Formats: sequence, structure tokens, C-alpha cells
Amino acid sequence: MARKESPTILQEELYPAGAGPAREAARDDYPRARYRSDDLPRPGSARTDLDDARLVDLDVDEESPFLRAQKRVSARRSALPKKTANWLLWASVAAAVLCAAGLIAAGLYHYGERSWRFRVESSDNLEISGMQNVTKAQIMEVMGADIGRNIFFVPLAQQKTQLEQIPWVESASVMRFVPNRLRVEIHERTPVAFARVGPRIALIDAGGTLMELPHNHKYSFPVILGMNPGEPLSTRAPRMKAYNELVSALDSGGAHYSQDLSEVDLSDLEDLKIRVNDPAGDVLVYLGSSDYLKRYKIYVSHVREWRLQFQKLESVNLRYDNQVIVNPDMEGLPKQAQLTAAAAKAAAAAGVKPAALVTRVGPQERPIPKPAFELSQKKLDPKAAAAKKPRAAKTRVSKGKSGKGAAAKNAAAKAPASAPKAVAGTAQAVPLNLDAGKAAGAKPSAAVPKPAANTSSN
Repeated sequence: MARKESPTILQEELYPAGAGPAREAARDDYPRARYRSDDLPRPGSARTDLDDARLVDLDVDEESPFLRAQKRVSARRSALPKKTANWLLWASVAAAVLCAAGLIAAGLYHYGERSWRFRVESSDNLEISGMQNVTKAQIMEVMGADIGRNIFFVPLAQQKTQLEQIPWVESASVMRFVPNRLRVEIHERTPVAFARVGPRIALIDAGGTLMELPHNHKYSFPVILGMNPGEPLSTRAPRMKAYNELVSALDSGGAHYSQDLSEVDLSDLEDLKIRVNDPAGDVLVYLGSSDYLKRYKIYVSHVREWRLQFQKLESVNLRYDNQVIVNPDMEGLPKQAQLTAAAAKAAAAAGVKPAALVTRVGPQERPIPKPAFELSQKKLDPKAAAAKKPRAAKTRVSKGKSGKGAAAKNAAAKAPASAPKAVAGTAQAVPLNLDAGKAAGAKPSAAVPKPAANTSSN
């Protein structure tokens, strides 16, 4: 066989296909036989060339089949990965902790539900703060149902809502304290005026909520007119807004004119009317819907002058610029229900001014009561009635024939004419001196008659 020129000898050439056992034996023995001193080939021989070819082949291919393979060590593996096993372990611990916590909570709940230590025994376990006008009876009417109840079963939100339905209570809070105490904190409303509603007088706050009169406190507020018993808060809110603006304007200059008011009529928001509590007699003043302080100062500076000019000063209309109408017609004023005796007494005890307790009736509202039955003089004493009838006729005749009445008439005609004096109840337009007696663009009320020339004062 001819020798190949390639320096590398293939494995198939060295070991034929049938020499399997010999090949394995030679592979195991070759390294040991390679380093025996007595088997070393001599230089120049054919075996030396074959060994050199084998060495060259081992240097070229690191994975030569003649190298001994590393012995694998078998490792025993778990059925679950290590990460999954750790997760399952932590999950089991957490589940056990939760179960223990649930059992403890269930035990505590059962103890808190059944134990007598958490039961509200009496009203002594109820602490109330913030009461001034709210009575304890009103509070106990709401919280009385919680006496004897477990403190953990008291409906705090429901009790809070019911407490805020008390007219004097603006806001409330209910808290529980272990083992068996309840605390109620009340924040009361702040009244700003009295309100005449039907036949009674109540207090009212800035939002329009009505409150009962207190028994141990007095206020110096005016009485608001124009409130109806069944109207909602949405209707009272704009009226109370106008009232707050009026009081703020009268007190803005530091004079505190609002303390002089006994009544404020809010029935017409375009024309606010106030009743001034004057020692010489209360006066109804029309202020319109703006410039309250400016118009009220006009009244203050001229009220003495008007009292000298008019026999009785009842009302003054200041809603027109540069013109004042004294004692205007008051037919358009709303009728107020008469106060009961008990309501008037309670209002006076709360500080209502006496001028606001009077129920005023106009001349046209004073009908003569018709009796249920009528007994004439003829029915009571027929003989006396028959005897008096001719005498009365003779007396009238004699008086008519006598010259006494004619003399009185002649004396009145000859008497000198005195200076005209204003009569109470008649409207008089009094132009102010702000514009030389001319009110530019000012028109008096249509219901007011035109004043006479001799009753106007410049």
C-alpha cells in the first residue's frame, strides 16, 4: 500500500471497522505504552514516522478520540425547582399566620360582643360637650336608644344625622371610647336676628334656619318680617342675604346703627323697610335696595326737623334721590298675624324690643265686630223708649231754632286764619336742600297724593 502524502492519518485507516475491541484496548493502553523506555521506537524506522503522525494529529484536534473522556458523576435532582419550592414554603407560612390571626380576631369579636364590659350602662357613660341652647333632653331623645347597647354596635353615622336635625345643632360628632363610653360634641348655630313667623317669634341664623327661643339668654336683635312658616331654606336664603348686607352697611361706618332697629321687613327685596326704635315714637323707614347707610344718615340728620313739622311722624320714604315722602300711604304692607300672649311673653324675655311686639292694624283693617244678636232699647224697656222719643225731637228743634249754633259759626268765620299745620296720616313730599328742592328724575309713589303748596318745606 502506498503511503499518503498527508501527515495526518485517519482513524479509519488505523483501525478497520471489524477491530472494535482491539481499538478500545489500544486506546486504553496507548498512553501507558507510549512512555515505556524499552518500547521507544528508533529514529528512522517506520514506527517512528507513524507515531509522529499521531502526535501531529493530537496537536491539531483537541477532541481526538485517543484522549480519555471525563467521567460524569450522576447528580440526584428534585421533582420541583428550588425557586418554586421556596415560594411554596413562604406561602404555607403566610397561610398559617393568617389562619392564626383569623382565629384570634374571631375570639376577640366574640369576647367583645358578649362581654358586659363593653355595654353602655347609663347616661353617666355619655359625655356631651358644646351645649348652650340645646337641652340634654333633646340629646337623650336621640342617644337614649343606645343605653344598654354594646358600644361596638352603636350606629355612629346614624346618630350624627339625627342630632343634626335638631334646629339648634349645626354639626355634631359621635365617638366611642373603649370600654363603654360615648362622647357627643355639639356645634350650635349662631343666631343673627329674630324672625316673626305666623303667631310666634323665633331666632334665625344667617342661612335661614329657625331656632326656638332660649330660656336663659337674651339677644338684642331686630325682628325680621316677611318669613312664612312652610317656606324652604332656598326661599329664605336670598332674604337673609339682603338682611346681612343691610346690617353690614349700617355698621360699616362704626356707628352701629343696626342696634337702633326693632324690625326689618324683607317681604319686598326691592324695597327694604326698617322700623327705628326711637324714644319719641318708632318710625317706619323705606330704604329701597341700595345705599342703605347713605339713606339712613339722611333720616338721622332730619328726623328732629320732621317731628317739628308734622304732628305725628309715622313713616318716611327715602328710596328716591333728593326727595323724602313723609307719612306715605301704607296700604301695601303685608298683614302680620297677631302674637299670642305666651309668644309675646317669651319674645320679651328673649330680648325682643317692645316696638316689635305690637301688632299694627291700619284704619281700613279695623272692622266693627258685628254682634251675634242685637237687643234694642225698645225691646229692653218699651215705655222708656216711647217717653224719650218725643223729647229728643223737641230738643233738636229747640237747638236748631236757637242762635247758639249760628253764633258759633259766625265766630269761626271771623277768626283769623292760623298757619297751616300738617295732619297725621297724610303724605307730604318734602324736597331736600341737596338740589335746591328739585329732585331730578325722582318720582313719588303713585299711591301718594300730590302735596299742597303750603305744606311743603324747603
